[in-house]
Amino acid sequence: MTALDAVASYIPDRRIPIDAFAEELALSEKQVKLFRRFHGLADVAREPDRTLADLLRSTIGALPELRGQEHRVRYVLYARSIPVGVPFPMNPLHDVCREMGLGHAITFTVTHHACASSLLAVEIAGRMLASDGEPGALALVLAGEKTFTRDAQQVPETTFFGEGASACLVSADGQRDRLLSYATIIRGDFDGRLAEDADLLLRYQRAYPEALAEVIHTAADLAGVTLDDLSLILPHNVNVISWKRMCKNLGFPVTRVVLDNVPVAGHSFCADPFINYRIAADRGAFRPGDRYMVAAAGLGATFSAMVFEH
Repeated sequence: MTALDAVASYIPDRRIPIDAFAEELALSEKQVKLFRRFHGLADVAREPDRTLADLLRSTIGALPELRGQEHRVRYVLYARSIPVGVPFPMNPLHDVCREMGLGHAITFTVTHHACASSLLAVEIAGRMLASDGEPGALALVLAGEKTFTRDAQQVPETTFFGEGASACLVSADGQRDRLLSYATIIRGDFDGRLAEDADLLLRYQRAYPEALAEVIHTAADLAGVTLDDLSLILPHNVNVISWKRMCKNLGFPVTRVVLDNVPVAGHSFCADPFINYRIAADRGAFRPGDRYMVAAAGLGATFSAMVFEH
């Protein structure tokens, strides 16, 4: 059964107030106040002087369980929200893998589920390992991106992106954090540029709560659990208000949704759910046998959820 053998995260120390982006993103003072007071956003974590390769190195370096086990890693999957992050022919993913002793692994990017691509990558990793049947083999799933364009800095009326990252060691036969279910809904009718299409943005905002709630219920049903059985939801950090509304609709306590990073780091693309895993684990929130959910939505639009047993 697909399992998370280890999870690490990396968040830059530098925090930049969202007010600093107002001029560049053509935001009014009223809009900035709305982000702060209503959406619960305040600062974002960014490293403008460091590269994507630096971010990936830092993420892998934060995973001590990998050291000495590099030879067991058969696959490296890099989950990206934005399909292209550097100009051709640069390839920081392969460069970093060679530097970190992972040059032998089959290495590729998983995308097109936008900010839900990390869940897809975990699912793919587990399936490939199970198909291979190689005892002790592992996959490394990475997530984390640079805010290198306007679209990579903000989702209109919704959130600001940060540069946090995550790394997960995945196995096909692990004994903890075992994957019980995976559900995803793809709504291609929302594909487009929200920043330039006000009607598309409005339709997406209206459909978003129902679609995310549907995939959350589907993942719970597939795992044979109810929402009351879940100890936590590890969300994508889009904003606070959307999760408060979601919890109200679901009848789920918002106190059991890990939202610590929203005001201090922003929305870290695909990495959010596993950054939030690390927050929960570090504060001792998991007990053996706990069932918890990972949930994310990606523009385009994809809605995905997973249930794990700790």
